[in-house]
Amino acid sequence: MSELRAVIERMGQGWLGDPGAMDDLLADDVVMEVPFAPGGPMQWDGREEWLAFAGPARAGFPVRFDRFTTLALHETLDPEVAVIEYELAGETTATGERGAARFIGVLRVRDGKIAGWREYQNTAAIQQALG
Repeated sequence: MSELRAVIERMGQGWLGDPGAMDDLLADDVVMEVPFAPGGPMQWDGREEWLAFAGPARAGFPVRFDRFTTLALHETLDPEVAVIEYELAGETTATGERGAARFIGVLRVRDGKIAGWREYQNTAAIQQALG
């Protein structure tokens, strides 16, 4: 579990600094999923596909995160997989208003890299935080 914890800590640091720094944590064959994304499920297969989406999305992202809190970390029977409950908080760049949202992620870590990330978002909290 220590490898998972180390990756989660680095992810949190990435959200609070340069989100692009997290890209180094992704395995080449990573699968990123957001089953309940607004507009329907989304999935990216492979690091390059994710980066092609994330780069432009980050450029216009309207929030600057300043707090990442791990609320719970649940081990599973598979030593590569954990379920993490976390909260991101920050400031909307256009208005300066503060907001926070909670997430649940199912994280698979192999050889120090994220091989799978399935994120369940509180879309109502995200919309409220964005105004």
